[in-house]
Amino acid sequence: MTFQDRIDAAYKLAKRLETIRDEKPVILAIPRGGVVTGDVIAKELGAKLDIIVSRKIGAPYNKELAIGAVMHDGSFFPNTDIISALNVPQQYIESEIKSELREIERRLMKFRGNIKYDLEGKTVIVVDDGIATGATMFAAIMWLKKQHPKKLIAAVPVGPRETIEKLSQMVEVVVLEAPEFFSAVGEFYNEFDQVEDIQVMEILRQYGHKAGGS
Repeated sequence: MTFQDRIDAAYKLAKRLETIRDEKPVILAIPRGGVVTGDVIAKELGAKLDIIVSRKIGAPYNKELAIGAVMHDGSFFPNTDIISALNVPQQYIESEIKSELREIERRLMKFRGNIKYDLEGKTVIVVDDGIATGATMFAAIMWLKKQHPKKLIAAVPVGPRETIEKLSQMVEVVVLEAPEFFSAVGEFYNEFDQVEDIQVMEILRQYGHKAGGS
């Protein structure tokens, strides 16, 4: 399955989520691309849209290889197999966490105006425009479980089968395409332009978020 763009994928995903409309879910989108997807889903379900920011911690000498991911409260969710295989120093991990925490706080303040959440007892759907390694999604899900939502769902248009199977062991997953052979999320879209900060801010303002800052 190939999607025209994020909006096309989001409409298709929203149809699969229609059954939980009456639960008044909170849509938590992962910036930036996930916010475009989440906006469509929120409007289709008559739901609230918010964001959640987790940041990948890259391996030394290979920043694209995730050794884990960190949340805004400092919670670090390690990929222990890779950390062990590469013998990554703890000092390196701590330094990278500090750096990424600054970026997480910057994004949260810029996009939503604060870093506080109230999700206990609510139905929460975490949305992105696709996942590859899934590091940021895994971190978000593990943090969200600690917030005691009534129901937690991960919803993505596409992700590699192996990653989706791992994610399904943690949470209910709604996915449109889970191919065995996968190289990048963008290959499943005809249009996959970069989403800019200003676009994210404009979307979130529609839902009452006081986005701003540098």
